[in-house]
Amino acid sequence: MGMALSLGRRGLGRVWPNPNVGCVVVKDGRVIGRGWTADGGRPHAEPQALDGIDARGATAYVTLEPCAHHGKTPPCSEALIAAGVARVVIAAGDPDPRVAGKGIAMLRAAGITVDTGVREDEARSDMAGFLLRITQNRPFVTLKLASSFDGRIATASGESKWITGPDARRAVHAMRARHDAVLVGAGTVRADDPTLTVRDIGVTHQPGRVVASRKLDITATNLLNTQDIAPLWLCHGPDASVGEWADRGAKPIACTAQGRQIDPLDMMQKLASAGLTRVFCEGGGSLAASLLGAGLVDELVGFTAGVTLGAEGTPSIGAMGIESLAEAPRFSLIETRQLGADALHRWVRS
Repeated sequence: MGMALSLGRRGLGRVWPNPNVGCVVVKDGRVIGRGWTADGGRPHAEPQALDGIDARGATAYVTLEPCAHHGKTPPCSEALIAAGVARVVIAAGDPDPRVAGKGIAMLRAAGITVDTGVREDEARSDMAGFLLRITQNRPFVTLKLASSFDGRIATASGESKWITGPDARRAVHAMRARHDAVLVGAGTVRADDPTLTVRDIGVTHQPGRVVASRKLDITATNLLNTQDIAPLWLCHGPDASVGEWADRGAKPIACTAQGRQIDPLDMMQKLASAGLTRVFCEGGGSLAASLLGAGLVDELVGFTAGVTLGAEGTPSIGAMGIESLAEAPRFSLIETRQLGADALHRWVRS
């Protein structure tokens, strides 16, 4: 199962809206087949692992309950049955109503031994984005902050390149590659005119780029000019003019407004409905504050540099209206390490 989980992680950021599943087939104590969900979500892991092998009497280890419905591909439960496997070991059940125990029932009805719950917590963590999309209609959200020791992301004049060093920036690109899309707010686009692509690590697949801007009162030259590399989605409010953006190939996504900002929950639900399961938010401060305030951040990733910018610098997170510590969102530390001259720390929702 450990191997199957490792294989499934290869699909992070590449298989949405499907889950990143891994499968290993073992016979007579030997691994005879292995597979993971292919880019774009199909073929699924099980038929990939079964392809070209004699699996009669074998055991299949799968990180998610095999599907039981006919979609663009036949059910994976049927593929396992047709292959003649004797046993299927499953890490986690699939809450998708089209599956939800039906895959396990099909296997058992065919006389196959089924064991469940093996390394389930790891599987659920790896596929948290898919599971959240199915159960809560929203993607998994990682909020990344790269700041000075005193929590600033720019000087008073707006200078921000570069607070952290090359090792930290390379790690950020690797994190982008493991998400379906990179999200930033209008302020970041105005200040940096970013491309938000994955660079310097030799990937062949790019995440989508999402900009949250209520009025679309931005100039996104680099984003518009790189749509041949990665798609651009624009989450906007009901009063925005989208014609010119759509004419230039961007995908407008209308969201409800919440005061002077886009409603963060509605935005995430719209992104989930469009298929996204994992979103990597890189700021700025107002967008970060709105996501945290709405309880939509699942993981915090901080890169901290050994430099101080003072109170006049731009804070990494905007105003949240918190008056007591009890109101503040809490996260639990799961990792710390040094990256060049900087410190990385990762936190998950408590």
